[in-house]
Amino acid sequence: MSWETLQIVWFVLIAVLWVGYFVLEGFDFGVGVLLPIVAKSDAERRTVITTLGPLWDGNEVWLLVAGGATFAAFPEWYATLFSGFYLALLLILVALIVRGVAFEYRSKRGNASWRRRWDIAITVSSFLPALLWGVAFANIARGTPLQLDANGNSQYVGTFWDLLNPYALLGGLTTLALFTTHGAVFLALKTDGDIRVRANKIAGQAGLVAALLAVVFGLWTQLSYSQNALSWLPLGLAVVSWLGALAANRFGREGWAFLASAITQGGVVIFLFTALYPYVMPSSIDPAASLTITNASSTEYTLKVMTIVALVMTPVVLCYQAYTYWVFRKRLHPSQIPDPGHGSLDLPHEINV
Repeated sequence: MSWETLQIVWFVLIAVLWVGYFVLEGFDFGVGVLLPIVAKSDAERRTVITTLGPLWDGNEVWLLVAGGATFAAFPEWYATLFSGFYLALLLILVALIVRGVAFEYRSKRGNASWRRRWDIAITVSSFLPALLWGVAFANIARGTPLQLDANGNSQYVGTFWDLLNPYALLGGLTTLALFTTHGAVFLALKTDGDIRVRANKIAGQAGLVAALLAVVFGLWTQLSYSQNALSWLPLGLAVVSWLGALAANRFGREGWAFLASAITQGGVVIFLFTALYPYVMPSSIDPAASLTITNASSTEYTLKVMTIVALVMTPVVLCYQAYTYWVFRKRLHPSQIPDPGHGSLDLPHEINV
């Protein structure tokens, strides 16, 4: 393949990695946000957390791979993005660290106040990334204040507060609502009893809010910032699949609802990347400083080596994760989750029901 073709391939592959992250980590965040709402007792909270136990750390691998692929394939994009969005990405990183610690430490003690504090940590550390990822991607699509420095390199010249514009905040609320609904659909699929009933009801209510926010955000993006008309296609796919998810949830078909919701999460990512192409980071103040897949990419040799590695390793990772989901596919009920008691090592991922 030519260098130009490899650049397109890796732009698409990075989009696919973000699709995987939004689809899988999206319901993780949604479950965390809903923890104090959908679970009314400690037994129910343990059940909700257990649904994520075998899955959450594997889901985060998609973020690591997406970041690593961006660094290797488009180093200029990576450098400019992390320097300009430094504080926002730091907040996300801290939230993900706190969230992981909370999952592991919550059941180290049977004390109620101890567990309550970790439950709050799980909720807050799920809420922040769900909101900030939308803010970050909306700013990329909108364009950021980039200008050329003395060496001709693109440099971010804005501040953190420039990222908190109305369009970006709408993007953050959109991802928060979509992830929350996605998490509710997942809980309705993975639990039984009262949790399932509450999750089903929440999914219907949150889904309507998410639909309104997503339509406004999608039209704003398409009419004001999209680089090409093809992005109407994934936007339409996301809308249709979301309506399908709400309908399936309404009739208690949780499996179909989750599949349609997952397609929507992926459709949103594809929509943003399609709207962005061929740019990876457009400048809002100087078009000459905009980063494209051409001027931000690595060398042809680097992209060729990365392609070979991706062809070998990607099927292995997909098969492993698919096997994990298959093994832990059963529904959970609070009666099946034992109380660890004081000093027990009841880590969520150790429960195999």
